[in-house]
Amino acid sequence: QTVRWHIELQPWASPTPSLNYEASRFLKYISTSQILCEHTNLNSLKGYSETAKKPWSVCLDERFSLIHRIRSKQCRLYSLGLGSDDNQFELSMANSGCEVHRFDPSIKSAHIQEGRHLWYHRLSIDWRDPNPAIAAHKVHSNTKKLGTVLNEFGHQKIDVLKADVESAEWKILENLILEDVVEQIGQLVFEVHIHWPGFEVSGNDSTVVRYWYSLLRELELKDFRLFHTYKDLSKPQMFLKKEAFNASSCYTLSWVNTRWK
Repeated sequence: QTVRWHIELQPWASPTPSLNYEASRFLKYISTSQILCEHTNLNSLKGYSETAKKPWSVCLDERFSLIHRIRSKQCRLYSLGLGSDDNQFELSMANSGCEVHRFDPSIKSAHIQEGRHLWYHRLSIDWRDPNPAIAAHKVHSNTKKLGTVLNEFGHQKIDVLKADVESAEWKILENLILEDVVEQIGQLVFEVHIHWPGFEVSGNDSTVVRYWYSLLRELELKDFRLFHTYKDLSKPQMFLKKEAFNASSCYTLSWVNTRWK
């Protein structure tokens, strides 16, 4: 299989590149569920209390694998974060018997186990591995690609990948798609930030939005379907540094891999 270096960009939304058309297409896309999921709420799970600050929704419908893997105590959640204290979702998944790994570079020790099912790792998940030949990278050797971590942990699959990584999500998502790691994931729950292009995303505004849209269409090509979308009205209502298009700077999006029955 040939290694891909770039995702396929979708055609422009209009005959000549236009931010209005790109933004309209993108915002409509992230605001529209593609598949109906009737059970998205963790209240049905043991030990869950409804105090999560954000709607981290997973699809618990019988036709997908997650609910069955929770019942058989075989499910695995990877949570990528940056110093957030909102870990109610992780705790509830651990309490329901899932193996939960929380990756956060601000954690005090390299690995901490809390209870039977919850691990904290002082690791930052990135879209590239550190280069051992570059001295500055040695300092950041707690930064790794998700595929590298899966190999090191001996994990073949992740039932749920949750990410709140403050604008690194676009490049991380691109890496997961290019390296086919996304096919090892059952559900994705990502907070996406659109108030600026994101880390190492370049180009003018319409180019950036086309890139975001193309990334999400790549997920669709890999049989991921958006089943829950949440517009965060508590965050600044900004789109690429402008108050425009009635957009929030932050959306929480949930996809299910429809190949995982």
